Order: sequence, then C-alpha cells, then structure tokens
Amino acid sequence: MEKPVSIEVWNPKGKFRVISTKSMPGTRWIRLLTDQDCRVEICTEKKTILSVEDILALIGDKCDGVIGQLTEDWGEVLFSALSRAGGRAFSNMAVGYNNVDVNAATKNGVAVGNTPGVLTETTAELAASLSLAAARRIVEADEFMRAGLYDGWLPHLFVGNLLKGQTIGVIGAGRIGSAYARMMIEGFKMNLIYYDLYQATRLEKFVTAYGQFLKSNGEEPVTWKRAATMEDVLREADVISLHPILDKTTYHLINKERLAIMKKEAVLVNASRGPVIDEVALVEHLKANPMFRVGLDVFEDEPYMKPGLADQKNAVIVPHIASASKWTREGMATLAALNVLGKIKGYPMWSNPNLVEPFLNENSAPPAACPSIVNAKQLGLTASKL
Repeated sequence: MEKPVSIEVWNPKGKFRVISTKSMPGTRWIRLLTDQDCRVEICTEKKTILSVEDILALIGDKCDGVIGQLTEDWGEVLFSALSRAGGRAFSNMAVGYNNVDVNAATKNGVAVGNTPGVLTETTAELAASLSLAAARRIVEADEFMRAGLYDGWLPHLFVGNLLKGQTIGVIGAGRIGSAYARMMIEGFKMNLIYYDLYQATRLEKFVTAYGQFLKSNGEEPVTWKRAATMEDVLREADVISLHPILDKTTYHLINKERLAIMKKEAVLVNASRGPVIDEVALVEHLKANPMFRVGLDVFEDEPYMKPGLADQKNAVIVPHIASASKWTREGMATLAALNVLGKIKGYPMWSNPNLVEPFLNENSAPPAACPSIVNAKQLGLTASKL
C-alpha cells in the first residue's frame, strides 16, 4: 500500500506487539492481552478483506503475534514475514482454517490457533433457523409482504412443509451435527437418520430416551437410524443438514447425481463449508425443482455466489453468520487472543480444545494455557496438565 495501514492502538508501551487484522466483538480479549504487557494494534482499514500486502504492512519489522480472519490468505509469504519479525503465534478467529497453510506455518516455526468449542450451539441454531425458513418459505413471504402484494388470505398462499413427525437427515454427526439433530428432534418430534464414519452413541442414546419419554406420555415415539451410506440419508430424509469437515473426500459431496436422489420437496441446509456442495449443480436443481428448497450460510467461492443462485426463490441465503451470536463471537475473539498470548508467554497446550468454558468465565482469570493450537504436535509443544 502507498500509505500506512490505519490502526487503533491499545497499551502503546506494551512489550509484546500483537496485531489484529480486524476489530473483533467485545473488549475482554483486548484487556487480557494488555494486562500481560502486550501492545495491541487493531487494523481499522475500511476493507472487508485485507490483501497479503496489507497484512505485510501491518506485520512490519517487529511483531510477536497476529490474530487473523478466515477470509485472509495465510501462506508462506505471510508466515515467513511474521517469522522474520520475531512472531511465533497466529490464530484464526474461527474454528476452520482452510485459509491457512499449516505446513508453511510449521516450517516457519509459527503456531496456528483456532477457536473450537464455542461455536457448537450457535451454529446448530443457525442451521435450524435455515431449516425452518426454507421449509415454511419465510423469506419469500416476507418479501411478498414488503412489496405490498398481500390483499387477503388464500388457501395456497406460501404453502410449505410440515416438520413434525418428518425425518431429519444429518451428514456428519459430530458436535454441531448432533446439537442440530437434538434441536430438530426435541423441537419438532422428528425422526433421525444420520451418516457418519463414527457412531454417534450419545446422540443415539438421547433419541432413544426422548422416544421413551414421548411414549410414556401417550405420544408417538421418535426413532433413529445410522445409515450404511450417505445415499440412504439423501433418499429417506425430508430435511438434510450438512456438517462434514472439508477435505478432498468431501469436496462436492453434494453433486448433480446426489441431488437427483433426494425427495422432490426436500430441504437441504449447509452451514458447514461451501465447497461441499457443487453450487452450479445446485442452481440447476433448484430451477428444475421449484418445491425443493435450500438454506445456505456458506458458498463455494465465498464471498461470491454462482450465477443464478440469488435469483432462486426456493433458496434462503445468508452471509456466513452461523457463529454470529454476541456470546459466541466475543468468545471466539477471547480464544484467538489467548492462543496468541499463550504462545508468546510459553504456556503449554490446553488438553481439550473443545472444553473452553474455563477460558470464557469472565469472573476468573483464564488458565495459563493455549486453548487450541492445530500444529502443536508438529511443533513439539507440550500439553497442559491443568
């Protein structure tokens, strides 16, 4: 950049220089750093996504650590610059780190942090919200009202899908997938079919117990089934929510062929990773099947959408807001800051990255540990015994 990157500075005389590439919710994360003698510099550039050149300017000649965002391209160029500036810590303010070349970070001796454990319920809630909005055509109806088109009740006006007693399908029954399933099962008495490489024992026990409770009260019990194949889920479920990791095996997991085996009036929800859906194939399927509906929080080429997606009335689309609750976003900022601080201070790794409550309790000091470092093993970092 021709001019310096604009910043806001906290604790200017701090010994350790920590950069945040974006302003983040809350102030606790700032206080935790400044209380430990860190000078905190927050980028205030009016740009949604910083370029590599912008971040290089922020790092400068001396930088002990950086808190970055999942929209940034963290590879060899940035990690080598951070290493030359004396930095040994970077943390995404996100659980995912597809934007990070972890091998490049490890090569340059930089620890890579992320923020799991704090997003589970809020992400599941957003997936549930998309399920409801798509099934009951909420966005279409809202636009209809705002356009002044409503002139009286009609029998066929925005008829959608009933969820009660239908089948919920979950692809990937980890923490978020299981939390979503529990919400839909307990909230709407839906039956469950799921596919995962590992058995979701706790989820199965929950559904069994809830089914017994319903039966004891004279209601139809809910059921569960672990599918042998993902295709079984796609064929049988009325609402399907995707919760896989993103790797070469899950890229375009939902393609033209798999869309074709789903029910004509199914609802598909994705609040995981955009590239697990072939978005071009999805657009064509939406066009050909007007009663098929989709709720999307993530996109294949984010922040862009494939041509035609925005024109589909049977698509509910929101801008990657699954973690956008106040408590969660403030918690993510806190965990990211503590990842960087912990590495600067030489703290050990927290033994369970998903057990984050001790770090988020505002009434006590956080443990002297790094909450989550994804390349801890490669760097030979020790685990905490706390």
